[in-house]
Amino acid sequence: MNILVTGGAGFIGSWLVESLMQAGHQITVVDNLSPQIHGELPRPDVPWLNSDCGVKFIRADIRDANAMDGALASAEAVVHLAAETGTGQSMYQVTHYYDVNQQATANLFEAIVTKHRHIRRVVLASSRSVYGEGAYRLAGQVVVPGSRDLKRLEAGLFEPLGPEGQALELIATPETATPSPASVYAATKLANETLGRLMAEAYNLTVVALRFQNVYGERQSLRNPYTGILSIFSNRMRQGLPINIFEDGHESRDFVHVSDVVRAISKGLSADLPPFTIANVGSGVATSVLDVASLLRQLLGSTSELKVSGDFRAGDIRHCYADLARVKALLDFEPQVSLQNGLRAFCDWVVTQPVLEDRSAQAQQELARAGLGKSS
Repeated sequence: MNILVTGGAGFIGSWLVESLMQAGHQITVVDNLSPQIHGELPRPDVPWLNSDCGVKFIRADIRDANAMDGALASAEAVVHLAAETGTGQSMYQVTHYYDVNQQATANLFEAIVTKHRHIRRVVLASSRSVYGEGAYRLAGQVVVPGSRDLKRLEAGLFEPLGPEGQALELIATPETATPSPASVYAATKLANETLGRLMAEAYNLTVVALRFQNVYGERQSLRNPYTGILSIFSNRMRQGLPINIFEDGHESRDFVHVSDVVRAISKGLSADLPPFTIANVGSGVATSVLDVASLLRQLLGSTSELKVSGDFRAGDIRHCYADLARVKALLDFEPQVSLQNGLRAFCDWVVTQPVLEDRSAQAQQELARAGLGKSS
């Protein structure tokens, strides 16, 4: 196929483009090489970008209608990865996040259904953040708690509770869990899913929305202070700086290696699917932030102190890990990279990269000034 990948010079996109090229596809990439991700003088760690390998690269913003029209003209399928990704940052750059994440996606679908009807499949990068908190069991029922109260967070009470203050039992989050976005970023991703469903049903288009868990791996941005705790932690650990572990360190995430995510996307491009599909993509394992920081420090041989600070960010969730039953059934997908092996590969890559100025404290202070978090 001829496939357009938006955000193709980014973390997931750069891996995906290589994989699709190896499979024999023709690739067009649209990417603006955002300074927040790639630096002010962007030099992306993307092997195909500076080689004559046949990738058509268009440096443009996805909001540029003319550039997108040109990119869509020969495409048969689209993988839409381009987005702003900072959960906390989205809470005070509301208009910008809606413009880049949601309005640009609306423009993309409008262009496809009005001008480029030859395109028959779109894979959307969605996010586990659409759930808000992950799923829990309460009195035999699956529930998704609402956003955690800032006063409780300030008091160091981090676990979500049931509607009457009941303790909850954490379970794997299925796609049937009721979405409850806790950030503007998450709201844009859920809106894009809804838009994708409407377009799929109205225009005989196949749309696949993949809800990624916490994706990590080689080539993820080490510059962006608003997202990617492994990037932030590893950069500080290489400098021997203390690591700020938010809340009490027992908050958990589902860490999935980028190579597994790429396999899921590739399967989403070719599988026989209904018009609209939502599927989780993760490891299916919950790992606490304190545990992943300890493993990262060990692999890097760092002496950094792991400081459990009680800091928090509005829009962050306490726990979430993926139920993989649907993605296994529909895409024949199972993760192949363990956290131990994935982190080892990540660390082997990290030590080849320049040590960068840490800006994570500045990012957290921005949230605190906006009344959306605590900074110690």
